[in-house]
Amino acid sequence: MRAATLELGRFGMSLWLLVALAACSEKKPPPPAKPVVGVVTLKGQAVAITTTLPGRITAYRVAEVRPQVSGVIQKRLFVEGQQVKPDQQLYQIDPAPYAASVATAQATVAHAEAELASAQATYDRYLPLVQAQAISRQDFDIATASLRQARADVASGEASLKIASINLAYTRVTSPIGGHSGRSAVTEGALVTASQAQALVTVTQLDPIYVDVTQPSATLSRFRRELASGRIASAGANAVRVTLVLEDGSSYDRPGKLEFSEVTVDQGTGSVTLRALFANDREILLPGMFVQEIVEEGVRQNGLLVPQRGVTHDAKGQAVASVVGDDGKVAQRKIVADRVIGNDWLVSEGLAQGDRVILDGLQKVKPGAEVSVTEAEAEIGDERPKGSASAPVSKP
Repeated sequence: MRAATLELGRFGMSLWLLVALAACSEKKPPPPAKPVVGVVTLKGQAVAITTTLPGRITAYRVAEVRPQVSGVIQKRLFVEGQQVKPDQQLYQIDPAPYAASVATAQATVAHAEAELASAQATYDRYLPLVQAQAISRQDFDIATASLRQARADVASGEASLKIASINLAYTRVTSPIGGHSGRSAVTEGALVTASQAQALVTVTQLDPIYVDVTQPSATLSRFRRELASGRIASAGANAVRVTLVLEDGSSYDRPGKLEFSEVTVDQGTGSVTLRALFANDREILLPGMFVQEIVEEGVRQNGLLVPQRGVTHDAKGQAVASVVGDDGKVAQRKIVADRVIGNDWLVSEGLAQGDRVILDGLQKVKPGAEVSVTEAEAEIGDERPKGSASAPVSKP
């Protein structure tokens, strides 16, 4: 009995040792890993403040060429689509009837001049006779009236000759301006009439060229104030220097002048039309194209640019950004974002230089959480020279 009790005690002691050894062999669970977020460290830089104005290109001058006399088209003297010069002849209308009218008017003038010479001779002969009372006063008055009528006939004939000559010159249909010729509406043999509604051809001057933008009247007032204060560089009287972005996103390499000459506000929309003038000697800009005008309004020193993917909005619509503090914890800040510049927001309040703004991994963290940080990769379009502002530019 005593031996059995002793054996049972040894077994219990062994079991206790095994349990203790098993407990000691178990490892403590490792602490949960900190979520990794991608951040960008904000640095102040000079940022060009610009405003983008959408606009449409308009031809500098457009001439619809119409005949000023009636007749049959004999020749077309230009190539459709080619450049024409001012006063270059485009069509020839049959001049024969008008040449005959000129000849008739010349004959009328010659006849009137002959009558004038005869009347003048009679007057000169009667003048001393009437003074000597050798002829009656009535005969002298008739001679004087005949002289005046002859002079009037000469003047009338000369006017008719001038009209006939003008009509003959109008048979040469010329271009009033230089520019590109469009498609001809008539061919040889077509009958045209004076001042007809249909134009024979349209000539468009493309250099220089206009860009028209329609903006609220408040924008015009703001530009004028900034121009007067010197914030916008002047490009002449009541005009500022602007650049152009084409439909494909490329920049037009010739600067232009935006003129604030519009004085009438549309009552229905409250907007005005602003017109910019650009050189177009290479004829890259064509009427009807949509473009964007960029007006540089100044440079903000130490501006803070935050990538757009690092800015969200709370339930009230307030712009917010999440930052990683010095203690490695996430904090959310309300910010004021003035405008979009390229792929970034220009932030004026809520952030400072050196702040680490979370760009990647926002969905994995909450305010107060401890995180590990890594530098976020730049998106295409983020890498650009400091201080440059890319279109489009708008307010949030």
